[in-house]
Amino acid sequence: MGLAISTACENKQETIPENYWPNGGVTYEIFVQSFYDTNGDGIGDINGVTAKLDHVTELGANAIWLMPIMPSPSYHKYDVTDYKSIHSDYGTMDDFKKLLTEAHKKDLKIVIDLIINHSSSQHPWFIESKKGRDNPYRDYYVWAQKDTIAQYIEKKKITLDSDNIRQWHDPGLGEDYYYGFFYGGMPDLNFDNPKVREEIFEIGRFWLEEVGVDGFRLDAAKHIYPDERAKDNHEFWKEFREEMIKINPEIYLVGEVYDQKEVVAPFLPGLPALFNFDFHYTLIEALNEENGMILVEKEKEVLEYYSDITSDFIDATISSNHDQPRLLNELDSDPEKYKQAIAILMTMPGAPYIYYGEEIGMLGLKPDEQIREPFLWEVIEKDKGRATWIDPIYSTDQTVTPLALQKDDPSSFFNHYKGLIKLRNSTPALAKGSLELPETSYGKSVMVFSRKLGDQEVFVIHNLGSQVEEVVLPEGANQEIFELGNIEKTGNKIRLEKNSSIIWKNY
Repeated sequence: MGLAISTACENKQETIPENYWPNGGVTYEIFVQSFYDTNGDGIGDINGVTAKLDHVTELGANAIWLMPIMPSPSYHKYDVTDYKSIHSDYGTMDDFKKLLTEAHKKDLKIVIDLIINHSSSQHPWFIESKKGRDNPYRDYYVWAQKDTIAQYIEKKKITLDSDNIRQWHDPGLGEDYYYGFFYGGMPDLNFDNPKVREEIFEIGRFWLEEVGVDGFRLDAAKHIYPDERAKDNHEFWKEFREEMIKINPEIYLVGEVYDQKEVVAPFLPGLPALFNFDFHYTLIEALNEENGMILVEKEKEVLEYYSDITSDFIDATISSNHDQPRLLNELDSDPEKYKQAIAILMTMPGAPYIYYGEEIGMLGLKPDEQIREPFLWEVIEKDKGRATWIDPIYSTDQTVTPLALQKDDPSSFFNHYKGLIKLRNSTPALAKGSLELPETSYGKSVMVFSRKLGDQEVFVIHNLGSQVEEVVLPEGANQEIFELGNIEKTGNKIRLEKNSSIIWKNY
């Protein structure tokens, strides 16, 4: 079942959609390695992103977040060996600067992953640091004598974002151990050292001033200092933001703080955009348990909680990312649930992120490599740019319809995404309006809310259940602008079948 947008709304959308980024626009996350290969080595590259910018603009996204692009010994590149260069598999700095130029011509912003909690154990700083206690780079990392940390060496610490057994690691050079929260190949930098902080600020300045990126996604932002030093974490990010604003007052900073809202919120003064992981998990729970209002109530709670900290924040909502199973897998491979999940994401507040491949319904489960499988552009016989660095298990031509075929299918996942983003970009209340809960109660599976901006109000109704639900259209709604699934309308009464949705407006 596809989506329908009213003729009146479709005509209105012929004008160029407003760019609401970063506060309400859409960002497209790309794993370069799997995106598009231009030189035939089986690995996606920077030139491949440049070649496919039209895909991003056709989808309707306003910005691109590139997963790590700096030199690294790992396929994922979250362990950096050179903070001021491009991984050779991906191309050159000139390639990247060309990407920036071409993206900016299309009014697309480019945000890059900046991994500063740790470096690679092969980074020159760490190689020097291992040489001895008197080495000038020794204090770039966190070292301790074995006998002072004996009780912690075997301690297993499980957190929301790591199940690493050891945080202290033996380099095999004597009695000194070094700290690495995620694993031994990623030693944590020592931010108590002013030289380290200045090195990091200089790296940020380089990418902003000399290269020209529009912002950073800050990996593992919660772990600059240990959890028991949360206030030091908060202060560091405020200092980082102040330094970056000196270069670019419009700098966009989005942080990965993988925790509950009470832990996330204090980071806002330093990181004005933060990923909303609660949104991701609650969206899946709502659809799988057919609980209509649980997500709306959770989102309202989060927004109000954040507003008590600062009015200067961006709610970076996600339905999936490179660390989570693909959304279609999470929803039992049910295409109707999947389409409704995207309708919910695009009608709720926030600045939504789309993980590459979600727009064509790609599949993937842990381990992480299989969540990052190659994008399917064409049927395999014609797909000259499909990456081959990994053999896909989940997203193959037998399980996923390639983009080229989906473009010609009005009911495809791609056209569903495209239509919803276009609707959002042309409806200010959907992009940046407030979230209003209904005064009337409905059946358990019904999600009802409205979005208000000035004198514009949009009414949104989703039936997340498998049973038919009947609702009365809210007073003031006078024009339908969207529907999904099977819906019958009689006067002001609406009959919604399984995973169906409808949106009305008051203007």
